[in-house]
Amino acid sequence: MNELRDLYQEVIFDHYRSPRNYGPLPSANRDAEGHNPLCGDHVKLHLQVEDGIIRDVHFEGSGCAISTASASLMTEVLKGKDEVEAMRLMEEFQQLVTGTGEPEGLGKLEALAGVREFPSRVKCATLAWHTLLAALENQRVPVTTE
Repeated sequence: MNELRDLYQEVIFDHYRSPRNYGPLPSANRDAEGHNPLCGDHVKLHLQVEDGIIRDVHFEGSGCAISTASASLMTEVLKGKDEVEAMRLMEEFQQLVTGTGEPEGLGKLEALAGVREFPSRVKCATLAWHTLLAALENQRVPVTTE
């Protein structure tokens, strides 16, 4: 079990140190912003959605290792998914990090399962996902975890 936990920690730190899909996305046609006032995490999400498919997704912002890794991992899994599948992934991820379910098949996202042991960090892990919901719904008001 310690080897699996070490692997998960390495995935989180890798995505924190070298976040994937970080930076602006000039072709974005949906944007949203999110903020976690408790720990100061801030994320801007940029989506390029065509015919209901997320063709590309980038994020910008600053935050703790959990918040940054979650946003980075999220961008990797969303590319090529339709909006309905993105919403399903969000629900399953929420279940994973809150311990309210045991979704399987989330791949690298499962590295964040340990967050459930630290309830105050769940908001860090889910910030990018709540921001995704705002982007998909074209909300112009920034999302907050409070």
